[in-house]
Amino acid sequence: MTKDPTLKAGRQDLSREREGLALVRNTARGALRIFETLGVVGRQGAGWLLGDRDALPRRLRHTFESLGATYIKLGQFIASSPSLFPEEYVQEFQKCLDRTPPMPFHYIREMVESELGKSLGEAFEWVDPQPLASASIAQVHAARLRNGAEVVIKVQRPGVRNVLLTDFNFLYVSARVIESLAPGLSRSALSGVVEELQAGMIEECDFLQEARNLEAFNRFLAETGNTAVVAPRPIASHTTARVLTMERFHGVPLTDLEVLRAYTDDPAGTLVTALNTWFSSLMLCDFFHADLHAGNLMLLEDGRVGFIDFGMVGRIRRETWAGMMELFEAIGNGDVESMARAMAMVGMTREEVDVQALARDIGALQERLTDVDASALVQADRNDREVNQLLTELVRIGEGHGIRFPREFALLLKQFLYFDRYVQALAPELDMFNDQRVDMFGALDQLPGGDEPLH
Repeated sequence: MTKDPTLKAGRQDLSREREGLALVRNTARGALRIFETLGVVGRQGAGWLLGDRDALPRRLRHTFESLGATYIKLGQFIASSPSLFPEEYVQEFQKCLDRTPPMPFHYIREMVESELGKSLGEAFEWVDPQPLASASIAQVHAARLRNGAEVVIKVQRPGVRNVLLTDFNFLYVSARVIESLAPGLSRSALSGVVEELQAGMIEECDFLQEARNLEAFNRFLAETGNTAVVAPRPIASHTTARVLTMERFHGVPLTDLEVLRAYTDDPAGTLVTALNTWFSSLMLCDFFHADLHAGNLMLLEDGRVGFIDFGMVGRIRRETWAGMMELFEAIGNGDVESMARAMAMVGMTREEVDVQALARDIGALQERLTDVDASALVQADRNDREVNQLLTELVRIGEGHGIRFPREFALLLKQFLYFDRYVQALAPELDMFNDQRVDMFGALDQLPGGDEPLH
């Protein structure tokens, strides 16, 4: 049967009209978001000028929380980045929590049906209207497929991508203005930090990319013969850029020792398995999991360790990881020359670093450095203030020599902090740097030489 060209042209016109309307709506929403942002900032600033003179870090945190998803995520990044931000801001933003109210279930239904092109009843046998979790970017519900398989559905909040793009464009322009007015900040590359954050959060909004991350991590486990760890497998037929359906895991978080004993008689061994898998992924996987808080690492009922939620991942160069480990070891040994070499290896600079001059500057801190054990760098509840101050001073010295630490430095440090909490809960006697069961460098030995990026 011959297709009617008039009908085809009409459909194309309708499609273009819909795209045009969507563009107009997104532009309008973007403009409204900028006005909303300026309004919140203006009210907070006016309050400060009128005498409500609370500390600047506290007022900034309140402002971020009022502005929602993008700024809350930015606040959480500040809280986990003592290498990049002043101590008083790191301490204050540790109170920045993502208290996102759940979306009504009819939004979930509408989004799933729109994305999958079929009714909820056609796509699933059952969906729990009560969410398992609700965050700034997405909401998660338990469900069951028509074939009886238990799954979870991760559903993106309406319009969140457009809000993120608008917010980060605003932040980037603001950062460039600040850098032009205060050239001394250029070494900190404020706009560069904003760009890196934007790339990470926009990637979190692409659930097809997260599905690919899940598949890649499971492939990495298979290729390395790791049967003790697993990640959920995505259901391709029920996954789009804004709806991710994946198999459901049953288990408990790796933080409750008493509950864990019902699943394993060796909690420390379970933690070592998770540690070695993560260290191995730094070099042998396309990425590393960059958000291993208590909700994203669990012990399953069958004894395997489950890594979940691969929306936030990081990528690292071989020499960066080697440099970071050398830096941590040098801090513990008080070896300033090794520290200088490691900082030059980890940091980013356009010019060659004078390692000897950098070592001399670090030498001024030597008495304090020899008092800080390497393991203190990963202790979230002990020596936090001391370690944050030390890292801040090291970054300041590095910047004096043209070095800027990359975002991956902060991401890796954050995972160490998470792992230390697991160590304290499951195996307080475990020393990550010296326990023979923990193999931080094993993956490095499996790689060919060369300085090329691995990811």
